[in-house]
Amino acid sequence: MVVVGDGAVGLMGVLAAKQMRAERIIAMSRHKTRQDLALEFGATDIVSERGDAGVARVKELTKGIGADSVLECVGTQEAMTQALQCARPGGSIGFVGVPHEVSLDGETLFWSQASMQGGPAPVRRFLPHLLDLVLRREIQPGKVFDLTLPLTDVAEGYRAMDERRAIKTLLTVT
Repeated sequence: MVVVGDGAVGLMGVLAAKQMRAERIIAMSRHKTRQDLALEFGATDIVSERGDAGVARVKELTKGIGADSVLECVGTQEAMTQALQCARPGGSIGFVGVPHEVSLDGETLFWSQASMQGGPAPVRRFLPHLLDLVLRREIQPGKVFDLTLPLTDVAEGYRAMDERRAIKTLLTVT
């Protein structure tokens, strides 16, 4: 499994892959604190390279084959292209990053031989089980909240996330 993206969604992807018993979880990340959390959540490998170099590193880690599954958690053209190139022929790509001006070439998709599926997660289907795991302290997804601010500072919270100073901001009401 390769997870493209190290924001809150990507880190939850790592956590989910671990819960689904993926043998190898490759997290693509360039940020030390996010890499550390990815490893804590179950990543077995970190790839900090991007673009062709990142794809080459994933291929090296998968003995030239590519990943069985890739989770694209960013929503940019670069991330989607990287996800497509990291998947093995016959592999699966899930895209959960909301696409922003992403276009896919039909011929590229055809020759990739990968299947793609995306959209919002069916949260209600999994929520009871996930809450049980949280309450039993088997998973701690709340660790992605690494900045706490009062609700009045919501703009600063978004700025911190945009500038990669925070993974996710927790807003408090006082």
